[in-house]
Amino acid sequence: MATLKDVAERAGVSQSAVSRCLNNDPTLNLPKETREAILKAAQDLHYTKKRKAQVMHTLAILQWYSLEQEASDPYYLMIRNGVENYAHAHHMKINRVFKSDRDYLSKLHDVDGIICIGKFARSEMQAIDAMHPALFVDMAIDDYAFSTLTADFTKATYDIMDYLTSCHHQDIGFLGGMEYLSDGTLYPDSRYHTFIDYAQSHHLNYQDYTLLSSYSREDGYTMMTSLIQKGKLPTAFVCASDPIAIGALRALHEHHLKVPEDISIISYDDIDEASYTNPSLTTIHTPAYELGEYAGMLLKGMLETKSRLPMKVVLPCTLLERESVTKR
Repeated sequence: MATLKDVAERAGVSQSAVSRCLNNDPTLNLPKETREAILKAAQDLHYTKKRKAQVMHTLAILQWYSLEQEASDPYYLMIRNGVENYAHAHHMKINRVFKSDRDYLSKLHDVDGIICIGKFARSEMQAIDAMHPALFVDMAIDDYAFSTLTADFTKATYDIMDYLTSCHHQDIGFLGGMEYLSDGTLYPDSRYHTFIDYAQSHHLNYQDYTLLSSYSREDGYTMMTSLIQKGKLPTAFVCASDPIAIGALRALHEHHLKVPEDISIISYDDIDEASYTNPSLTTIHTPAYELGEYAGMLLKGMLETKSRLPMKVVLPCTLLERESVTKR
């Protein structure tokens, strides 16, 4: 079987030139005669490029949400879809594991790498990271011991508040959620903390209009109903997720309050439903699907390079102006 060396000797060039020519290297600058000589030598010698053996990686997708929770909050569903589609396109096998599974860590042994979607306590992160290369998606932490991939909710919140204040809103409420880790600690939500910092530094009225519960439609409805019954409302609300905003919209509609004429609403995520509400939601487009795609790409790179150097990757968000916010 002919080798690169044989082709190079027949064509009277270096092996490097042969390799780059046969691999269509766009940076290779060869005279036409030389390129034709290489191709003819390869044809005469019946040279065939060796195919690299394809490495089939198996990755685990570890989800902190159950299937039922995922169905009610498309944000995490979009992340998972992004991971799975990337993995399928690059011939990677997938094992799905739920944190609610009994002895879930035992199901992570026979994989090459792990993508963790959601919120995990430090002890859990340590145990997972000690097993295989791991990437934690939607887990923003200051600890540089772990590789994380998140959306930039801090910048997104500044964009929201700049937008609302440019519309002359000074009384602004916040409807958010609380997420607890397995060790009982409250996960710090950058959306909420950035909102508070901005409101205080800009002397906005917010104290009487801020509630935290969960990220569901039901709690969005309940929180808004509670504030309506108190009889005093701001001119705008920031909702920490589209599902919260959708629940809040229903509560406002039932109490004959118009959006955006009476109350402006702005939220986060840009789930499909957000563009079909009445009015359509002004929201932050969070690149959930891209978070999943990037997670697959980054983990694949970690496996191929055998790198365990922790990384922090933050994807930008975009404010989408629709119909639920108006100027005062």
